Amino acid sequence: MGIPSEIRDVWIQRKRNSFIIPSPAEDEKNLRAKQFSQEGIRAGVKAAAVAAVVSAVPTLIAVRKIPWAKANLNHTAQALIISGASIAAYFITVDKTVLESARRNSRAQLDKTV
Repeated sequence: MGIPSEIRDVWIQRKRNSFIIPSPAEDEKNLRAKQFSQEGIRAGVKAAAVAAVVSAVPTLIAVRKIPWAKANLNHTAQALIISGASIAAYFITVDKTVLESARRNSRAQLDKTV
């Protein structure tokens, strides 16, 4: 069902007016995390678009030319093939990009301390 909006608003206000003040390092860490996730999402969307085109063209050609595909792959099957490839490409690319960014960040932090 979720949290009613009135309770949620009170909880958020209470959290904002907390007596705990975050350090500048925490703000910087949160900013980097947001930047890395946005970078990963951008790369994932690009990869998903490419995967959609790359999987759609052969799928649609096969449905028109190959007798078995014409008989057995309805519109739902075609959509599942195309979307499955797109979804896999998106999540794999986002994961790799975020991990690579985190690795690059940890190396930078290590170089800064040494």
